[in-house]
Amino acid sequence: MSVIAGCHTEYEIKYHFVFVVKYRKGIFFDKPIADFFKKTIKQIANRYWIDIDLIGTDGNHVHMFIVASPRMSPARIAQILKSITARELFKIFPRIKQDLWGGQFWGEGYYVGTIGGDKTEAVIKRYIENQGRATEHEKQLKLF
Repeated sequence: MSVIAGCHTEYEIKYHFVFVVKYRKGIFFDKPIADFFKKTIKQIANRYWIDIDLIGTDGNHVHMFIVASPRMSPARIAQILKSITARELFKIFPRIKQDLWGGQFWGEGYYVGTIGGDKTEAVIKRYIENQGRATEHEKQLKLF
């Protein structure tokens, strides 16, 4: 991704976000829920001028590679994405409330890191793409 031009601004701000499902429940192992989440978060991103380049999940958490303008703080991006996705997921999949009995979808915190340089970007993207897939190291640890 290259420099983006906006009104009176040019920027190249990239983030790696990680959101964790409350109680580390494996909600995203359910493919219809994971697919709906990805579709919904991309719609939200379009509405708020956020570019979500990549999404990956390991069942109980979500990794995202995001590009956003400098007018949006990382805290605001997290607030928008977490609040709206939670509301929409509860509305379409009410059964989730049984697993997440506290009434919240996401854990309270999140991880955000800035990404700089092409090599770092490639490493983070590869990491996100491999979410949900066992690595060679993990395969060696299995007994059966």
